[in-house]
Amino acid sequence: MLWQEKHRACAAVVKRILFAMAEILVVFHSQTGNTKKLARAVVSGVEETENAHAMLKHASDATARDIKGCSAIVVCSPEYFGYMAGAVKDLFDRTYEELKDDAAVYKKPYCVIISAGNDGTLALAHIERICTGYRFKKIQHPIICKGPVTEEILTKCFDLGMTIAEGINAGIF
Repeated sequence: MLWQEKHRACAAVVKRILFAMAEILVVFHSQTGNTKKLARAVVSGVEETENAHAMLKHASDATARDIKGCSAIVVCSPEYFGYMAGAVKDLFDRTYEELKDDAAVYKKPYCVIISAGNDGTLALAHIERICTGYRFKKIQHPIICKGPVTEEILTKCFDLGMTIAEGINAGIF
């Protein structure tokens, strides 16, 4: 059974290399709409990149299969009381046991975007600690939006999406 999973993971990598298509999973939770704006800006940056596709999924709709099948993952969460959104934590809770030893997620590129009312550092620390447990590979500095979403922060998110897609296509990440 384990060899079948490893074979599928290797086949997915070969397919991505042969067809040079970056598949970026952007997961988010948003009550006010701010975090969704940030996530959509990342998606726009990915989609602007040649040979790249973004999958925008609410954290409650994302699955272990989505995480396994993507080239990289961007986790977008609001900060609630110094912690990530419950829906984002639920995604991690639902998928960890299935993915913790899966070769398809070992060193999977990831980055984090936080929409913060405070400073966002505790929410970021908790997400990064969980990603370490998955054995994901951090590829970009986090973006923390403190307060209202501005054009400047949306541009940073757009650029992040392009950078991740280009890095995946170039084999850097």
